[in-house]
This record gives sequence, structure tokens and C-alpha cells, in this order.
Amino acid sequence: MDLSIYKGYAIMGGMENDINTTTCRVVYYEDELNDEFSEAQIKARVIDESYDYDGGVLRKLGRVFFYYMLVRPGAAIFLKLKYNHKIVGKEKIKPYRKTGYFLYGNHTNPVADAYIPSMIAKPKGVYVIVHPANVSIPVLGKINPSLGAIPLPDTKGALRGFEQAVKKAIDKTACVAIYPEAHIWPYCTWIRNFRDASFRYPVKTGKPVFCFTNTYQEKKGRNPQIVTYVEGPFFVNEELPTKDRKKDLRDRVYEAMCKNAEHNTVTLVEYIKRDETGAQGE
Repeated sequence: MDLSIYKGYAIMGGMENDINTTTCRVVYYEDELNDEFSEAQIKARVIDESYDYDGGVLRKLGRVFFYYMLVRPGAAIFLKLKYNHKIVGKEKIKPYRKTGYFLYGNHTNPVADAYIPSMIAKPKGVYVIVHPANVSIPVLGKINPSLGAIPLPDTKGALRGFEQAVKKAIDKTACVAIYPEAHIWPYCTWIRNFRDASFRYPVKTGKPVFCFTNTYQEKKGRNPQIVTYVEGPFFVNEELPTKDRKKDLRDRVYEAMCKNAEHNTVTLVEYIKRDETGAQGE
């Protein structure tokens, strides 16, 4: 397993700046698979075999208090007040409320991305596969595991604990959310290319997959409206050779996300590939 593909992944911390919807900022990129534009600068701890993915009773108690009683209700208020958040297609998930499933989405907002999966899956609990930076933040890094953060392992010794944590979440019929683009590109309105490595989890477990696409649409005020489009379910094609199943699932999810990205009506940040323009900077 290539553990490096997700580096730069940070969804549980960091702050975002308000962007005036009347302006558009240009950002030049070189590599859509690896470039990172999050403002958060966090020195990540090494997730090795000493990391406790279970957390015991204290983490379970913390999840009840921090996640269910504090953060999720607060997140709903925040998203509604700041972005007038709306979800389209949530009813597609309802028939699968009694089983665990995987949820894939585009990574375009350092704060909202931490909350939107919980709004989609509600009332089901959500766990999120994250970069180790999310459990390295002072104070908040201790709370994030109770909020559902499952950090990617840095060593083979930690891989077993990581895979057990993902399996445990799915087996107890929770939702496991993944941002396959891996890196935050604020307010990006198109779906970046992403690898199929993270689709090994549904291939291995046979659980259904849903995807969501956050789009930015015009509204009065400094911030755009976020409208989230949900698609699915997608299932592993068991008729394909094992080696082709991840790519097939990835391609179907990618196509659905690209289709819904067409609903964007506001461009706050325009991303331009540097080598196509000859530009040397922003």
C-alpha cells in the first residue's frame, strides 16, 4: 500500500479567510495530484505502531460529548449561517441507513469539509480518514480522534491498527468518509484527478459507496452558498478481475462528481496549470 498518496490531507483543523464573491483570485499549480494550498502549517507526528487507534473508554465518552452533543449541532448552525448549506440527493442514502458505507467527496474547504460528511450521513455517525496533521494540532489534536479522525499510518507497523479501525467503523454501520483528492484546494470548482488507492476499502469489504460534490453558488454577502450533491450507491463490479475493481469504482465515482461539479456558478479562485501558461508565479 502506498501510504504517501494522501500526504497533505488536513480536514479537522485550520482556518479559512472570507473571500469576497465579487473578486476572483488566480492560483497557478504544477501537479494536481500533489500540490497543497491549505494555509494550515502543522508539523505532523509520526503515526507508528505506538499510536492507539482504539482509544478506549475515554475516546468513546469523548465521542458522545464532543461529536454528538457539541460539534455536530454546532456544525449545522455554522454551515447554515455562513454558507446557507443545502444537500441535494440525501434520500439516496436512506435505504442504507442500517449498514456501513463509504463516502467520497471533493476537498475544497478547510473548515466546511470537516463538517459536511456528518450533515450528509446524519443521524449516522461519521469517521474520516485523515492526514496525521489532524491529530498533531495542540489540544484539538487530542479531541479529533473522538470526532472520528482516523489518521493514515506512516509505518507498516501501524497499518494493522489503521485497517482495524476502518473495519470496526464499517462493521458498526458507521459512515467512513474519504477525500480522494487528498489536498485542499480552496473553492476549486472542478474535480481534480485522484488515484484509486482509497477504493481498496469498499473493494475489500463489499460495502456500498456514495459520493458528494460540494459546489459554490451565488448568494448575497461575502460567502457563496455551498450546495452539496449526493450520488450513489456504487457497488464493486464482482465480474471484473480483482486488480481492475478499484479503478472501475474510482472511475464511476469520478464521473459522477465531475457531472455535479457543473452546478458551480461562482468562481472565487481560478486554478491554472503553470506549465500550460508559462507563468512563474501568482
